[in-house]
Amino acid sequence: MRRVRYESTGGPLFLEEAPVPEPGAGELLVRCEAVGVTLPVVRKVTEAAEPIALGGEIAGEVVAAGEGVTRFRPGDRVTGLCFGHGYADFALLHEAMASPIPDDATTVDAVALVRSGLVAYGALEAARPAPGEAVLVTAAASGVGHLAVQLARVRGAGRVVGAVSDPAKAEFVRTRGADDCIQYSDDSWGDPVDCILDAVGGDLLAPALAALAPHGRLVAYSSGGGTIQAYDLLVGAKSVIGFQMALIARGRPELYEQWRQELWRLFAEGALKPAVHAEFALADAAKAHEVIETRANLGKVVLRP
Repeated sequence: MRRVRYESTGGPLFLEEAPVPEPGAGELLVRCEAVGVTLPVVRKVTEAAEPIALGGEIAGEVVAAGEGVTRFRPGDRVTGLCFGHGYADFALLHEAMASPIPDDATTVDAVALVRSGLVAYGALEAARPAPGEAVLVTAAASGVGHLAVQLARVRGAGRVVGAVSDPAKAEFVRTRGADDCIQYSDDSWGDPVDCILDAVGGDLLAPALAALAPHGRLVAYSSGGGTIQAYDLLVGAKSVIGFQMALIARGRPELYEQWRQELWRLFAEGALKPAVHAEFALADAAKAHEVIETRANLGKVVLRP
C-alpha cells in the first residue's frame, strides 16, 4: 500500500510503499476513502522534534477486524480518529474511536463533519451559552469554525460573530449563519459577546478577552498557546475554560457517542452542513498541508487515497 511519510522536521512529505498493517486486538483495518487534514497535524510536521506518524480523521470501509471487536465487521463504513499512519491506503482504527457512517452520507461528509463537529460541539458545551446570548467564533472559516458558527445558531444564539484573518472569508462565514464578521486586525471587535470559542490563541487572546462582556466565557481549544493576565479576568469577572476533545473521548465515551449521534441528526435534518474546501490525492498531501498552513481554507481539506 501507499502511505505518506517524512523524515525530518518540516518535511518534505513523500509517498512510500509499506505493508498493509494487521489489526490487533480491538482494532479495525480500514480501506481509507477520505482523510481529514487538520492544523494540529500540520503543526506537528513543522514543529515536532522527531517525525510522527501522520494520523487523524479517516473514513472508509472495514476490511478486517482484530480479536475482540464486536461492533463492526468487514463491509461496514466507519469514520474515526487514527493515531497511527492515517495518510495511507489502509489504516488501523481502534473500535472505541470508530463510528458508523449513515447510509445517506459519504465518507467525505464523515471526515468533514464528525471530528471537527465534535470539537465545535464540545467547545460550545463548555461555554454554556444561554438562549439569546452572543457567541464569537475565531478561525470561523476553518473546518471546526464553520461548524461552530452553525451549531451556535442551532443552539439559539442571539447573535453569532465570526472572526477571520482575511476579509475574503467573510461572505463564506455569513453563509454559514454568522450575523457579523470581523477581522483580527480590527481596532474593535464590535459589541461585547457572552461567549468566545477560540481556535487561535497566541496574540489573539488579548483582543478576544477585551471583546468579552462581563461574566463572559472564553473556551480555548487551540494548540497556539498564549498568556492571560489574571487582572484581565478579574475586572470583568470573566472566565477562560480549556477544552480538549481527547479527554472526552477517553474519559466520557458515553458523552462522546451522544454528541456524535446529535451531529448526525442535525446533518440529516439539514441544520448542519459541513463544507469541503478542496480534495487532494494522497500524492499531493504537501499541497493540502500548504492550504491549512497558510489558512487559505474555507471549510475542510480532504485527502482522497
